[in-house]
Amino acid sequence: MTPIHLVDLARELPKVWSSRVLAQFGDARLKVLRMDDAAYPEESHDYAEGLLVLDGGMRLRLDGQVMCVGAGQLCVVPPGVPHSVEHGSRGTLLILDT
Repeated sequence: MTPIHLVDLARELPKVWSSRVLAQFGDARLKVLRMDDAAYPEESHDYAEGLLVLDGGMRLRLDGQVMCVGAGQLCVVPPGVPHSVEHGSRGTLLILDT
């Protein structure tokens, strides 16, 4: 298996907030996407979601409060917690979910 360069892969995706599933580990999925300043609407899930910023930065609104998540930082969103991404987020995001 050839190593995957995640940042390059995200740049090749067709549009903002278009993710690509890279692998599945049991019930968990590993997805990559690019952030290009666009906001993403509020959502919540019945499972925990891991958001790992590989490069750039994400302005994450989590349960009503905005936090800045930078390169190399992981935010675990608990099940049922409303979250969205604010305008101004750029870079590559890795998502771990089910």
